[in-house]
Amino acid sequence: MSTTTAEELAGLSATTLLRFATAGSVDDGKSTLVGRLLHDSKSVLADQLEAVEHASRSRGAAEPDLALLTDGLRAEREQGITIDVAYRYFATPRRRFILADTPGHVQYTRNMVTGASTADLAVVLVDARNGVIEQTRRHAAVAALLRVPHVVLAVNKMDLVGYEETVFATIAEEFTAYASDLGVPEITAIPISALAGDNVVEPSANMDWYGGPTVLEHLETVPVSHDLTSCHARLPVQYVIRPQTAEHPDFRGYAGQIAAGTFRVGESVTVLPSGRTSKIAGIDLLGKAVDVAWTPQSVTLLLEDDIDISRGDLLVPSHDAPATSQDVEATVCHVADTPLAVGQRVLLKHTTRTVKAIVKEIPSRLTLDDLSQHPEPGQLVANDIGRVKVRTAEPLALDNYADSRRTGSFLLIDPSDGTTLAAGMAGESFAQTAQAEPATDDEGWDF
Repeated sequence: MSTTTAEELAGLSATTLLRFATAGSVDDGKSTLVGRLLHDSKSVLADQLEAVEHASRSRGAAEPDLALLTDGLRAEREQGITIDVAYRYFATPRRRFILADTPGHVQYTRNMVTGASTADLAVVLVDARNGVIEQTRRHAAVAALLRVPHVVLAVNKMDLVGYEETVFATIAEEFTAYASDLGVPEITAIPISALAGDNVVEPSANMDWYGGPTVLEHLETVPVSHDLTSCHARLPVQYVIRPQTAEHPDFRGYAGQIAAGTFRVGESVTVLPSGRTSKIAGIDLLGKAVDVAWTPQSVTLLLEDDIDISRGDLLVPSHDAPATSQDVEATVCHVADTPLAVGQRVLLKHTTRTVKAIVKEIPSRLTLDDLSQHPEPGQLVANDIGRVKVRTAEPLALDNYADSRRTGSFLLIDPSDGTTLAAGMAGESFAQTAQAEPATDDEGWDF
């Protein structure tokens, strides 16, 4: 049972929130690490622990299998692997946490993209016996591409290599060099044994040569900032409110969640992609009129002018409007089983807007071994990371992903069945892209 006091719980509203994701190869111990983290930090309820103990006994285990705290799907428990992203919410007196335990199998790398897309920190696990492998490099590349600001290398199963410092140092040096080349700004390496609990919550008595923080201590103290109020203000319109009642015959409000920045009454705004301008006449927040609103509040804006605005339009300050374009150049993580090929017709979903598009070029595909670019691959297959150039049927207002993770990201979707093909990040990535001549237009999709 959690030992957090009522006074501590009452003060959690004043603590910061850290979103983090775990990643690693199959059997590296991600779910065991998360289970140990929850168990040793007293974040597991008594009935949850009892259920895990019962399930462990039924499988013939002498000790509780803490991985079962996150592996909730029947197929996961039967196979002993993580398939879906398992989200867990817990708190300590120092910080609140939302963690995403992501799959390690190559087949489910797409789910790692989902878990890391909103993370402030990624914990990448490595089996001390195996060192840095291809899947480790893939997870580091995804974390770098998604601009996760902090990466923790957790060298797990140190108990199986005799807690040798040289084993840890060799792995940490190789991973740090690789992740640094990708542009990861901060890398922290921690030697652990998730099964035994070494350096997860409590310091290890078996590794006196290590003087750094435990995993939990680092999670509690790593600096994070969620202040997006100073970013470029953006409001994707989700819904146009027109009650047309006797009480409100002419009411027209534009509802949505502020993606970034701040909006104020009286401020001049531009509607994209049309480019029409007006001023904010009022802001409604939870049924009350306010003078200012900021991310991530959900609001309704009222404008002074009656102009044509619909779902998918973007409201931005007139002095800080992004350029609109039908040509999108980005780095994508391909997540579908079917390839993404040059000339393919797709749908591009950006915030609340979905438009027809065509893949004009695939200039390069990233080679994970040495971070080189393979030019003109022609297509991307599952788990590939590459550069694409897409032409859209209508103009879009994308920010660079480096400036805004919300308005700089998009999805490519198969128009025939709605399958997500790729997750895209607009602008420059961590690697140089190859240059290529424009591809020819496809009949019927020439924009």
